[in-house]
Amino acid sequence: MSRNIYSALLIFAAILFSFPVISQDHNHDGHDHSGHNHDDHAGHDHASDQGEHGVSCGHGDEHHEYDPAATAIHHISDGNVLSIFDYPLPLPMILKSEAGLEMFMSSKFGAHFAGHENGEKSYNGYVLYEGSAHRVVDAGFPMTGSVDLGHGAFTHQVVNIDGKDKTLKYVCYENKPYKIDARTTLDGGMLGGGITSFWDLSPSKNVIAMLLVSLLLFFLFRGAAKKYKEDPLKAPSGVQGVLETLVVFIRDEVAIPFIGKGKYMKYFPFLLSIFFFVLGLNLFGQIPFFGSINATGNLTLTMVLALIVFILVNINGKKDYWQHIFWMPGVPGFVKPLLAGVEIMGLFIKPLTLMLRLAGNISAGHIAILSFIGLIFIFGDLYGTLGNGIGTVLAIPLTLFMMAIELIVAFVQAFVFAILTASYIGAAIEEHH
Repeated sequence: MSRNIYSALLIFAAILFSFPVISQDHNHDGHDHSGHNHDDHAGHDHASDQGEHGVSCGHGDEHHEYDPAATAIHHISDGNVLSIFDYPLPLPMILKSEAGLEMFMSSKFGAHFAGHENGEKSYNGYVLYEGSAHRVVDAGFPMTGSVDLGHGAFTHQVVNIDGKDKTLKYVCYENKPYKIDARTTLDGGMLGGGITSFWDLSPSKNVIAMLLVSLLLFFLFRGAAKKYKEDPLKAPSGVQGVLETLVVFIRDEVAIPFIGKGKYMKYFPFLLSIFFFVLGLNLFGQIPFFGSINATGNLTLTMVLALIVFILVNINGKKDYWQHIFWMPGVPGFVKPLLAGVEIMGLFIKPLTLMLRLAGNISAGHIAILSFIGLIFIFGDLYGTLGNGIGTVLAIPLTLFMMAIELIVAFVQAFVFAILTASYIGAAIEEHH
């Protein structure tokens, strides 16, 4: 049972820390909006639409030109809605502000079919914008009950603060703009977030994906284990055969070579958990039209996985491991402090590369696929209906090719994460010869 502690910790921590409160989210604040004018609506009288912020209502974000970069980032970001074929599947909402704790379903926001995951209603001062909960912070907006907003109720304004473009978001109600806050994210501002007027404790679509994948893996392995128990000598078949092949591969090609034949069993359940958890999420994110899941492309998730590996490696490190870090034997004394500094940096660089490699590769693949699909709309904006046809002809083979590459990447990245974890563990527990 003790061998499975790290495996259980892996799944629990990955899910817990991937709640939106510390996840990176889609945020316009750091985007380059140069050359893009959000207020150019020639021929429209804004006199009655201008609010105290100088923001115009009555147009909504859907009237802006197609932005492939923003669209791709939006579709791989985390959110409070899981869209199946563009149909928004409601998720539980748990929101905390100075007004108290709110618990309801995201269906209260009235997200519109194919409406860019924007809600057409507000509920107790909260709105759904681009799939994520936001809170109205301007006075005068109805902060209790449900309020109809209509279609295209959101807009934004780019302002320059301290030499950096920052996007302020608004919801329009009765032709008047009201500023809205994104949820609090504990990223120190590095990813465009920070402390805001409310905390989002809801299980996001990435959290739901991790729960579904964890349950699916549980039932698959439980079924395989039941078959082995019923008849240990019977040849494996179906899913049982696939799982056995992968388990034996990780044992023979990862665990034993890097950890050692007499030591690998202590860490084998953890390596299998790492491999199948990452692989399951990678493959789940490949399902077309199923919510654009990008769990392993989320830096929060990969950070937690890398942090668990970091803790596991270092708490099991032997005397020789630490000696090679702080006072490497066999080198001149005056070189040892310099090497110690390099080795200490390496302690933190290893989990950092684990985190960035997985997130970067998975996110890049999703962005490439979405960019190829975006060719349909880019050519459509340029050449109308003919452009849509040209874009479709180009997009379909490119997208199918990229999806095939992504299927390979899903296995490769799970394998790389497992093999690097095994190599770090093997180096930490290696005995002096």
